[in-house]
Amino acid sequence: MSWSEVTVVVVLVVALGLWWAWVAASRLDRLHRKVAASRAVVEAQLLRRATVAAGLATSGQLDPVSSVLVAEAAWASLSTGTSTNDAGALPPGMRELLSEEAASSSGDPDARGRVESELSATLREALGDPDDVAALRADPDGDELLGSLGSAWYRVQLARRFHNEAVAQTLRARRGPLVRLFRLAGHAPAPRTLELDDEWPAALGRPGARASEGRVGGPTGPGVAGPSTAV
Repeated sequence: MSWSEVTVVVVLVVALGLWWAWVAASRLDRLHRKVAASRAVVEAQLLRRATVAAGLATSGQLDPVSSVLVAEAAWASLSTGTSTNDAGALPPGMRELLSEEAASSSGDPDARGRVESELSATLREALGDPDDVAALRADPDGDELLGSLGSAWYRVQLARRFHNEAVAQTLRARRGPLVRLFRLAGHAPAPRTLELDDEWPAALGRPGARASEGRVGGPTGPGVAGPSTAV
């Protein structure tokens, strides 16, 4: 093989290597953008759920103790998110129900999951009695609030599932040996899944349930899809 042929082969190999590196880096960039976009969707749906929960707490539909507990958990959710700490999103009268401890936010990256899990647990406790939920649904305002809460909660479950799948896909791509060898991920931090308790309140029924449909049993869990009309 002549020197000219060797040169051509080397140039081709280098060109292929550069092309592969460009394709891999572009794919990683798209995956990171997908993670960022999906996280923004999750944050928006968490804000929506917390806002509806705050409205339920200040509606007078719950007993006084449950109203205060739900209000504090909802405010903690609203004040913890990096883009959801605008107090203007709160319903009228919300501030009067909150303690200063609930309004304080934390820089801990796991704080979001803990706060949202606390809101889920508080709502499950407040809506744990099927008779109380049926009484709420008998009132048009209460029925509308529960319908909005169910829709928001269902969207949270879907958005978080899609986000975690995007994170897992990105982490698999980053773990590739050549990707790590050539540091194609650059200085982008490794994404993290959002782990939180979003178990559905059994007494709430499926998304979109209304008083006219009667009491609907059976929870819609994080991995169980509800009817498409609720999304």
